Amino acid sequence: MTTTRTLGASGWTDEELTLIGDSAQLELASHRPDGALRPSTTMWVVHVGDDLYVRSAGGPERPWYRHALASGTGRIRAGGIERDVTFGEADPDVHDAIDETYHAKYDRYGPGPVSQVTGPDAHRVTIRLVRSAP
Repeated sequence: MTTTRTLGASGWTDEELTLIGDSAQLELASHRPDGALRPSTTMWVVHVGDDLYVRSAGGPERPWYRHALASGTGRIRAGGIERDVTFGEADPDVHDAIDETYHAKYDRYGPGPVSQVTGPDAHRVTIRLVRSAP
């Protein structure tokens, strides 16, 4: 039986956390100043605790990351789910767990790609995905 209980301040249900967190990739699009969505960017996503996280492989100058920070809102699609989100900050205490989850989920792709989303440089470009109210 699948539960749809809402979790914590991030607003995700158990089912959403599982489906999105188990997805190999996530599509993320931020809003433009006029409210339209920018083209989506494909990235890795991890589920830690009651939250979902993405990181900017390649650092803070990546266009999708700069646009996400500037707009603060967007839409994600993964695991058959599409939701509006706000882009939040990760609690500093969760970065090691995020690193471990990225390694557990994506190490099969080799150390090069995973090193782009783990470690201290990646910590500063972490975005917590917060589900917008329906």
